[in-house]
Amino acid sequence: MPSVATSLETGELSFGREDVRGYAAWPRGAHPRPGLVLVPDVRGLSEHYRDVARRFAAEGFFTLAVDLYSREGAPDLPDMAAVFRWMRALPDRRVLADLAAAVECLAGRSEVRADAIGITGFCMGGQYALMAACTVERLVACVSWYGMLRYAETDDVKPASPLDLAPGLACPYLGLFGADDAIIPVADVEALRSALVREGKTFEFEVYPGAGHAFFNDTRPDAYRPETAADAWRRALGFLRRHFR
Repeated sequence: MPSVATSLETGELSFGREDVRGYAAWPRGAHPRPGLVLVPDVRGLSEHYRDVARRFAAEGFFTLAVDLYSREGAPDLPDMAAVFRWMRALPDRRVLADLAAAVECLAGRSEVRADAIGITGFCMGGQYALMAACTVERLVACVSWYGMLRYAETDDVKPASPLDLAPGLACPYLGLFGADDAIIPVADVEALRSALVREGKTFEFEVYPGAGHAFFNDTRPDAYRPETAADAWRRALGFLRRHFR
């Protein structure tokens, strides 16, 4: 049986008016495939997220992991204060425009089914995955892994929080959260649930007891929870396959 490495194609892609870059991985063989935009966490397109893109590709998806920092390079984030300052200054409109360009990039490829494009993201990327699911056309499914939901304040850089945008959710949504996440209070998850119920949206939640932030990241022994990660992976794949059909 061929290994994942030999059964996949991989490559660097550029897309959009400003040549945003990304890393693509997709199965060899029959085409077209469902497409998936992958949004990394605040530290950017690391080798971990290239590996996650290959994992999704091995499951049958043409996966494009987006480098949100194509213009300025990955940030230096020595501590959590720097992380929060960076996220606060990142312009939401720019990020969402880049994700829309990534969706159009996939839709224009012969290997991808233009009617079966989804989005997934982790941490800050999970936040933007949900926001894209509320604002970007063509998306048919969204899986958000511990994506932040609430802004302390809004302004021109951060005009609307994910909770503000939630009533406009335009595709089925799966939210994967840790009950012990110090960054995302369970109260915020429940506020999102209430908003989606009120608006009659199609969604699923899983809040894992004993799991905190970044429970899927197997490069972080402090945060990684193998059993939780395996269950969330199974749920994510099942959700995407159901809605890509």
